[in-house]
Amino acid sequence: MKKTLLILLSIVTIACSEKESQVSSPPPFDPPMTDEQVQLAGNLSDSDLLKIDRQLLKNSAVQYRKSARVIGATMMDIQKEYPGVPDVFYSTRLINLVEQNRLEAQGDLRRMRYSEVRLAK
Repeated sequence: MKKTLLILLSIVTIACSEKESQVSSPPPFDPPMTDEQVQLAGNLSDSDLLKIDRQLLKNSAVQYRKSARVIGATMMDIQKEYPGVPDVFYSTRLINLVEQNRLEAQGDLRRMRYSEVRLAK
């Protein structure tokens, strides 16, 4: 129940932000990771990265979904195993999966709230 509520809240927040962006200038890129976050992400093993990638794929679908939704769901699923790993890191893993042709994307992946991904056909 709590997970569903958090996802719905994220979707509403994204929808409201999109309305605002139609009137204002283009949205900024996602912020870079801090030095501390880079160090934390650098400590992840290859098996950790594989697990994160699998979860990102699991939270993707054949229809396009907002990148932020896929990332948020993934973070909620594995947050206990990887505390402190920021959403921006998950975004880089999403980009990596697109580059590997495991996901397809539309929009600018450097702006996770303004891009979408789906499983590659």
